[in-house]
Amino acid sequence: MSLRAKKTAKKKEEILKSAISVIGEKGYHATTMEDIAAKLLMTKGSVYYYFKDKQDLLYQSYKMLLERSLKNITEIREEDIDPEAKLLKIMSSHIDYIVTERSGFEVGMKPEHFFEGSQLEIIMDLRSRYAKSLDEVIIEGINEGYFHNVDVKIARNIILGAMNWVIQWYKTEGEKSKEELSEAIAHYLMKVLKNND
Repeated sequence: MSLRAKKTAKKKEEILKSAISVIGEKGYHATTMEDIAAKLLMTKGSVYYYFKDKQDLLYQSYKMLLERSLKNITEIREEDIDPEAKLLKIMSSHIDYIVTERSGFEVGMKPEHFFEGSQLEIIMDLRSRYAKSLDEVIIEGINEGYFHNVDVKIARNIILGAMNWVIQWYKTEGEKSKEELSEAIAHYLMKVLKNND
């Protein structure tokens, strides 16, 4: 990648992060391109140089979050650790990430409300790939005797639902840090798959 391409990619990422933050504060419909540009001390025209409109910005923002989530789970799955340790690490990482990037993930709770056509297809495909990766870790754990022989889809949906709901109630000023919270919830959720011991 050329230096110019790297600079462009970095600027786009800055704009996407700003968009996620502003949309989280004001809501999608109340947010304008001027709001996003102002947060970065840019002109509205400069933002339009990188993104065609607010919808494109929202789509690229959420897509970036999902792609990073997939990258995280892929990297953990490649580690030389047992399926239980993998799943604990995946869950802790997932919770930590959505708490850190909560504004973007709040938009993605109901993607069909914000996206349609090819945008919705790509978003749903990324979500499906993430769910499939979780399924594969659970199946690996069942096959190796770490987990009960559970209904994988139901177990995965319980785990994903509980993790994603954290952004609805977590407060940064709470007693636990997000790292402590992520680890605690991951251990509670592991009980869906394991004997009480």
